[in-house]
Amino acid sequence: MPNPPRPRAAALAVTAALLSVSLAACSDSEEAVDLPSQSLSWKDCPAPSESEGGGAAPSPLPGGAEWQCATMKAPLDWDKPKGDTIDLALIRAEASGDKDKRIGSLIFNFGGPGGSGVTSLPAFGTDYAQLRTRYDLVSFDPRGVGRSAGVECEDDQQLDEYFQQDSTPDDTAEQTKLVDNIKAFNGACDKHSGKVLPHVRTTDAARDMDLMRQVLGDDKLHYFGISYGTELGGVYAHLFPKNVGRAVFDGVVDPTQDPEQSSLGQAKGFQLALDNYAKDCTSKVEDCPVGDTPQEVKDKIAKLLEELDDKPIPGIFPRDLTQTAATNGIAQSLYSQDFWEYLTEGLQQAYDGDGKILMLLSDSMNGRNEDGKYSNIQAANVSINCADDKPRYTTADVEAKLPEFRAASPLFGDYLAWGMLGCTDWAVDGAADHPDVSAAGSAPILVVGNTGDPATPYEGARKMVDALGDGVGVELTYKGQGHGAYDSGNKCVHGAVNGYLLDGTVPNEGTTCS
Repeated sequence: MPNPPRPRAAALAVTAALLSVSLAACSDSEEAVDLPSQSLSWKDCPAPSESEGGGAAPSPLPGGAEWQCATMKAPLDWDKPKGDTIDLALIRAEASGDKDKRIGSLIFNFGGPGGSGVTSLPAFGTDYAQLRTRYDLVSFDPRGVGRSAGVECEDDQQLDEYFQQDSTPDDTAEQTKLVDNIKAFNGACDKHSGKVLPHVRTTDAARDMDLMRQVLGDDKLHYFGISYGTELGGVYAHLFPKNVGRAVFDGVVDPTQDPEQSSLGQAKGFQLALDNYAKDCTSKVEDCPVGDTPQEVKDKIAKLLEELDDKPIPGIFPRDLTQTAATNGIAQSLYSQDFWEYLTEGLQQAYDGDGKILMLLSDSMNGRNEDGKYSNIQAANVSINCADDKPRYTTADVEAKLPEFRAASPLFGDYLAWGMLGCTDWAVDGAADHPDVSAAGSAPILVVGNTGDPATPYEGARKMVDALGDGVGVELTYKGQGHGAYDSGNKCVHGAVNGYLLDGTVPNEGTTCS
């Protein structure tokens, strides 16, 4: 089973739950297209496709401004720039302020990998109202995602079964079944999207962004990357350091880690978030309904998961809440402190034999709508990670590392360790052990780390600053909870980020917000 993706976009699906596109969209060009000179045809946005998560067309912004969508042609294979092309889906909201003060376009990537920027940007658009005074806000579905030659693997019924499977095997038979299921999933990706799979690496997406910069008419790329978007931004800065304008990385991926180290870091990060949740719940004036002490909260969750391994409980008919789905749902709830109340309610229900809320949380992580249709977020997540990451792990590798993962997190250790098998039997070789983000000559990049971040632990911010090189990365620390910092609404963080993007004012190195 794949590791949890890290998109900020996933947060929206939780809130909504609780309160078809051709995959290889490639064209064989009879004559070469001058791609940097192409003109985009901006039109009213359609409703998101199933691969983007479905739903209604984006609502107008406050003041009545409409979201506009377009497609941009890019090479399928950047090594053959005059060969076949793919269409990349873009969305924008034009700058609201004085045209004479417009800086250019501000391109967003909300993470994953696999998150649809076309659906995420309008979902969070009001958060960036101040930035819109001087920028056109722009985002896109990266290649392999949503309407940008989106990868397709298994169908909805198969995915229901896949995400219900036992992803923490206890014996050889369960290990064999897990490996067979992963092999079947990966084989389906190759069968349905084999033409695209070799071309969804982060380096390909970075080249797409530089083409986007040119097509949008900007001399420099102004960029806001969140979660995996920080890795994409770092790779862009490495490839095109002289083209970097004003850039912000928030919820920062550690670029020095291989997949095993990253998974172990996530185990520690999610355990820290769980510890913080348990302390918060039991420190309230009223009684915490899921335990009297932080340790009791965690012990009761562990017992619940152990019981679900043997006997799932009713979830969302006709599916039961399995151990895997419950773990997945708990992890999703830890992405934001705003979701802790849902976790408390979900645990209360589960202790009473009702797994509905934890199932909704799990569905959100996996990109499943209430109608049973899946977006392609997990298919894209696996495809991009496996194209990027060179290591391929075996069951023996996982078993050898289990003690270390369990020490890092009694609750999430097994889950994340076995998730390392996700690229086993993948059809395309991975590119490297970790991304190269060294960017000598780049403009300053503001790197924002959150001390309570579960998905991209705080230590990654300093590692990114060091890897970018002297004079490039500038670290800002937010002492908070949840994944990322800007969306917390913290005035100090907003002031620093907006001050840089809007006015070019670089915060002092080591600035701390709380």
